[in-house]
Amino acid sequence: MFTADVCQKARLSRDKRFDGLFYVAVRSTGIYCRPICPAPAAKEQNVEYFEHAHLAAQAGFRPCLRCRPDASPGSYPWLGAQTTALRAKRLIDQGHWSNGGAEALSARLGVSSSYLNQLFKKHYGIAPGQYALFSQCQFAKQLLQQTQLPITEIAFAAGFNSVRRFNDAFKKLMQLTPSAIRTKAQFDAGSISLFLSFRPPYDWQAMQAFFNKRLVAPMEWITAESYGRAFTYQGAKGEFTAHYQDKKQGFRVEISLDNWHCLQGVVANIRRVLDLDADTQVINGQLQSAVGEQFALTPGLRLPGMWDPFEAGIRAVLGQQVSVGAARTLTTTLVKELGEQGRYFPTAKQMAASELAFFKMPERRREALRDLSAYVAEHGSADLDAWLAIKGIGPWTVNYAKMRGSSDPDIYLGGDLGVQKALAGFSGIDIERAAPFRTYLTFQLWQQL
Repeated sequence: MFTADVCQKARLSRDKRFDGLFYVAVRSTGIYCRPICPAPAAKEQNVEYFEHAHLAAQAGFRPCLRCRPDASPGSYPWLGAQTTALRAKRLIDQGHWSNGGAEALSARLGVSSSYLNQLFKKHYGIAPGQYALFSQCQFAKQLLQQTQLPITEIAFAAGFNSVRRFNDAFKKLMQLTPSAIRTKAQFDAGSISLFLSFRPPYDWQAMQAFFNKRLVAPMEWITAESYGRAFTYQGAKGEFTAHYQDKKQGFRVEISLDNWHCLQGVVANIRRVLDLDADTQVINGQLQSAVGEQFALTPGLRLPGMWDPFEAGIRAVLGQQVSVGAARTLTTTLVKELGEQGRYFPTAKQMAASELAFFKMPERRREALRDLSAYVAEHGSADLDAWLAIKGIGPWTVNYAKMRGSSDPDIYLGGDLGVQKALAGFSGIDIERAAPFRTYLTFQLWQQL
């Protein structure tokens, strides 16, 4: 957390680089804002600073409806460095708290609920249940402001078990009723449009080029300014199209879904696929110390995600010892032959039950695909390292699945031929010093090619 003097100078300058690093609460109005809020600056004696938005809300302040502090993406200083607390927060933001609360979440993380509570309080200053309530209300507020989903649908989409519970929690935390901030946007019962922000810079050209080279139609589609795909999520089916808006520093995302109860997790996954929460200035600062001045880092370079680890693992196996174009052709064939309606990526059960005879490849590789599918169908994708016990699945495949399917920020593909070729042009790069952002170093090296 910055000192009060630094926070004062930052808020008065409205420097965008401080956006999301702290929040400004004004005692005289009871409102908290982002440091870039365009409203007239309050007197310093009326101001209080908070490192996290949820701490400002917990202290009784309500979010500014002008600068919308909930729209500012979390930075790495905001997220903290403790892995278990970070994973817990991400799972809560993805809507997993509603699936069993503290006991289910702590079991998934492999810790006790009391330890999770201590850890969360240490790193975020709040109990996980309180943060879950804050996260649910913030997501509901976004839906209320940007969509015309019925309030009942919003309550369940945000993870509440009843409309009454939603109304009570929302009014207590936001100091507003849901209907008080309802917009007048057009409503289509089958789709919504949300604005998802990022912290600039964002190299959309590099992201678009990466997706375009590996595009699997008709499951995915792309234009110069947009990317979209069909997906399944916890039994629901849907699709999204994300339209890049540079001047607004975000994406306008159109989402169609046949079960709105899954919406919070879907939105979180879209943010991960587009890597909207990365602070690339912090990342590049760390990488620059590892590569030295000889290496010109690409500003705003992001990690292009894949919808889930299983898809990433299958596509990695299909990409073994073949070109990117050949791997794309194989994946297109897979979706056409096994995917529902020929546009959804097949499930692990579907692949495990197929002979995959439509593939012209060595039988050993087909067996690896079936074995991996059978394992995921039975055990899920929580432990990707367990895949190494499957014949035909090596470290490169597992790391690629972690990198793109789970968006692990610290995967270095040192054995990749492209990485090795790029490294040949430089000397003295300290790979270990690039931690915990070695995934971004991998992509920076690929970008050199």
